Amino acid sequence: MSEASSTEAPSLMRRLASFMYEGVLLFGIVFVAGYLFSALTQQRHALQGQHALQGFLFIVLGVYFIWFWSHGGQTVAMKAWHLRVVDRQRQPLTQGRAALRYLLAWLWFLPALLSVWLMDLHSLGAIFGSLGAGVAAYLLIARLHPSRLFLHDVLSGCQLITEQPALKAKG
Repeated sequence: MSEASSTEAPSLMRRLASFMYEGVLLFGIVFVAGYLFSALTQQRHALQGQHALQGFLFIVLGVYFIWFWSHGGQTVAMKAWHLRVVDRQRQPLTQGRAALRYLLAWLWFLPALLSVWLMDLHSLGAIFGSLGAGVAAYLLIARLHPSRLFLHDVLSGCQLITEQPALKAKG
């Protein structure tokens, strides 16, 4: 089946829906990676080696995103929502550009996580509230951009495009 690309940028709602679906899929990846880490390190307590686990998960997620973005431009969630990431010339991402996009994509969460740390928040509600406010602010920044690009895409020289499957010919 061939694919048909659109020059029109996908809506923010479609991108956010893909983002949410990606989170569901990443739950499984993080679960398996966390189990593997705890088995390999003989971790017996959740707080034992938590920073090493966080670093390991950062690398696992990086491998996941960088590989998919540089090999076809789509993660599983992006395929489901007919989104593809390309560079500004609509070419596939190199591994270097995909790695840059991955690192800059943490801008979704870093300001909120920094505020949680600086305010020494421990309440689950306050932490999720801060993360929700951070994500909402990041979405608002994209609404202000003329092409509705996210900040990490602007800085990494990437863009999301709509890529609908072409209709199959009958007979």
